[in-house]
Amino acid sequence: MASSESDSPTRSPQLRKDVITNRWVIFSPARAKRPSDFKSKSPANPNPNPNNHQCPFCIGHEHQCAPEIFRLPPHDPDWKIRVIENLYPAITRGVPDHDDDDHSLAQALDGVGFHDVVIESPVHSVQLGDLSPLEIGQVILAYKIRIQQIASCESIKYVQVFKNHGASAGASMSHSHSQMLALPIVPPAVSTRVESMKEYFNQTGKCGICEVNGQDLLVDASTHFLSVVPYAATFPFEIWIIPRDHSPHFHEINDEKALDLGGLLKLMLRKLSLQLDNPPFNLMIQTSPLQINVSDTSHSHWFLQIVPQLTGVGGFEIGSGCYINFVFPEDAAKVLREVNVPE
Repeated sequence: MASSESDSPTRSPQLRKDVITNRWVIFSPARAKRPSDFKSKSPANPNPNPNNHQCPFCIGHEHQCAPEIFRLPPHDPDWKIRVIENLYPAITRGVPDHDDDDHSLAQALDGVGFHDVVIESPVHSVQLGDLSPLEIGQVILAYKIRIQQIASCESIKYVQVFKNHGASAGASMSHSHSQMLALPIVPPAVSTRVESMKEYFNQTGKCGICEVNGQDLLVDASTHFLSVVPYAATFPFEIWIIPRDHSPHFHEINDEKALDLGGLLKLMLRKLSLQLDNPPFNLMIQTSPLQINVSDTSHSHWFLQIVPQLTGVGGFEIGSGCYINFVFPEDAAKVLREVNVPE
């Protein structure tokens, strides 16, 4: 594990605007300890119960799960990845059928769409970061396959891929898995991101994500991707993994890039685990709406976001929409660059 050799230079509080999310963030390092001293207050215990005989996600317990959508390898009893329906979905499963022209104050739609679970490994004790780059690449391709299936439903506007690791990050099952929620709307945060990136493009003629390349924010890089701490990171040690090539939709990723992403994602998860004592985290794929206008593809660029759960959200954040981050992004990136990950 690496740490800074000396304290970071004294910094005054600073407000930074994230031109991607259109959000202001207050950086107030005086309220916290040294960046290298940050640890999770409640490390994720991924497998608190070693007795996995009752876990429906383990191989051999498939009959305890909701219906399977597909598995990889296909039709193989010794599966590596299963994509299944969520047994306790947030929305009713089905193809939405609605008219979204209602502009009244009290708008409502039927809660219909798709809520799926991606079981990332047949083995209970194996977490996503324990998998090989190739195996993580296969998980990424499973996301792609399922999004492509869902995209055939024109009434589905957006698919959110996300992973909750640790109970305090929202995980209800300790067996490593992620989820996909397909909605008949474009969520507000996504609309804001698309509009903010469009505004930046109109002002500069450049994609805001393509411009994220500062060396002081860089954590690591691979052939096709960069991993950075964003300039106005909302949370301490937040990481974005960004495609080098401009791409509006995640589900356009090919096999070669999925494998490359698998290697860099594994490295970032290992660095966070070593430096921050296996913190609970949320992982999200921030992609474009499925039916994005052709004119919007020049400024819309997908990325993968990892947010370690190190601090809580209080009344100021909820009330204002601004967040307070105790670690300057340049300091967080430096700490993470210096983490030595054993082979």
